[in-house]
Amino acid sequence: MADSITVVPADADLLTEYDALATRAYGRPVDDVTQLAGHADVRVALQGGRVIAGGLGMLIPQHFGGRPVPSACLGAGCVAPEHRGDRLTVRMLNERIRPLAEQGAVLATVWTSSNGYARRMGWEAPVPVFSFSVATDALKRDFAPGDFEIEHGLTPDSEELQRNLAPLWNGTLRRPSWWTAHTQRRHDLTFYRFSRPGRGAGGYLSLATRQHDRHGAHLDVHDFWASDEAVASAMLAFLGRHNSRIRSIGFQRTSLPPHPLLLHGLHRYGSATAEVWHPWMLRILDLPEAVRLRGWPADLDTTLPIGIEQENGDTDRYLLQISHGAADLQPTTAECRVRLTHRQATVWYAGGYRSTAAARMAGVRAADEQSLATLIRSTTEHELWLAEHF
Repeated sequence: MADSITVVPADADLLTEYDALATRAYGRPVDDVTQLAGHADVRVALQGGRVIAGGLGMLIPQHFGGRPVPSACLGAGCVAPEHRGDRLTVRMLNERIRPLAEQGAVLATVWTSSNGYARRMGWEAPVPVFSFSVATDALKRDFAPGDFEIEHGLTPDSEELQRNLAPLWNGTLRRPSWWTAHTQRRHDLTFYRFSRPGRGAGGYLSLATRQHDRHGAHLDVHDFWASDEAVASAMLAFLGRHNSRIRSIGFQRTSLPPHPLLLHGLHRYGSATAEVWHPWMLRILDLPEAVRLRGWPADLDTTLPIGIEQENGDTDRYLLQISHGAADLQPTTAECRVRLTHRQATVWYAGGYRSTAAARMAGVRAADEQSLATLIRSTTEHELWLAEHF
């Protein structure tokens, strides 16, 4: 039966069929199918002339080590319920990645609830993902508003602020020019800009409001970009001003960067709850090229033989050379000082191992502690945060 299935780019008619299939497969409309089609490579699987699976992929750089690395960002993947279990998902993922890899993607990223399935295909989740709900009264009470001017609406310097802050984290997208308008339409977002008197934007929020079933409303934070602690505190205090109609503020899984300001600023932790979400997962398509394109610590000068263990038991030996903020990965015959599986190498590349203890607990093996410490240090200058959902 699999031989009768073909995967092709979606034209207008096939896109309409794919959109209907996504609604049936997800049990709800999937707006990304039509809204992102003009910015994405859309592939569908056909059997007997009917669309039985589909997905879209976008070539968007992700920041790692402060530099943008071309990544295949995959979204809205679906398989007709009657065809699930036929390993069509595996084929569709590979078919969606292929054209983007031909255009230069060396990484692939996806948000998925099937993380076990994705791991068997070579993907790995480099960091856990949480959403938060915080009592509005607590935000109003516990955070200082400071001397900040608040302006309704998104201004050009707000978007410039986001472009400047994004490279400070591992995983964030270098957002294309159409990204903000797309997310604003999709979620009906409201923007607020924060600045010190006489100065440019120091932070901005994007918020979505949903009516509560019985009273008031829900307020969800989608973007939370702050240049320093003071403006972040002012942004949290501003959210607290909504306490007359909104009991709690929801911080979406992508909204808060992984710094402790929110929880450390609360007088009582009982006013906040955290919920674990399915993670974003990363796959390295071309390890030597991904290493070359990534940013590296400017003060690190090292040469380290490493081994990447394959599923078939073979080990690819490489010499990792890092100097002056750049790195190179070349084949070698030298004895490996550190051994990683391909998935473990993905977490290392993303900066997900924050210590040698964490790496060893994940199964990374090293001949000595110093070699492992050097490898871990090379990718941990920036914390992990994928601030975009797709």
